[in-house]
Amino acid sequence: MFDIAPSEFLLIAIVAIVVIGPKDLPMALRTAGRWIARVRRVSNHFRSGIETMIREAEMEEMERKWREQNAAIMAATPAIDHAPVDPLIAAHAPTEPMHEVAPPEPAPSHGDNPA
Repeated sequence: MFDIAPSEFLLIAIVAIVVIGPKDLPMALRTAGRWIARVRRVSNHFRSGIETMIREAEMEEMERKWREQNAAIMAATPAIDHAPVDPLIAAHAPTEPMHEVAPPEPAPSHGDNPA
C-alpha cells in the first residue's frame, strides 16, 4: 500500500523509540491506531456516499431511457382498448370470431347408383 521497505520501517521504529520513549510508546501507538481507524471510517463513509450518488445518477439515467423507449413504443402502436381482462379468459379466447359450420353432406352410398 505505502511501499515501505523493512529497513525503512526499522528506522521509523528506532526514531519513535528514541523520540517518544519506550514508556510512552504503547500509548502513542494506541492513539495512532485510533486516528487511523477514524480516517478509515471517514473515507469509507465518503466512498459509500459517492457510490450512492453514482447509483442514483445511473438509476435516473435508466429511468429516463425507459420513459423515452416507452413513449416511442406507445407512439408506434395503435391505440388499444385497455380494459382489464382476466388472464385465464384471455389465454383461452379465440383469436378469430366463431362461425357456424354446416355439417358435412352425407356421402352417396354405393347402392344408389342412378345409372
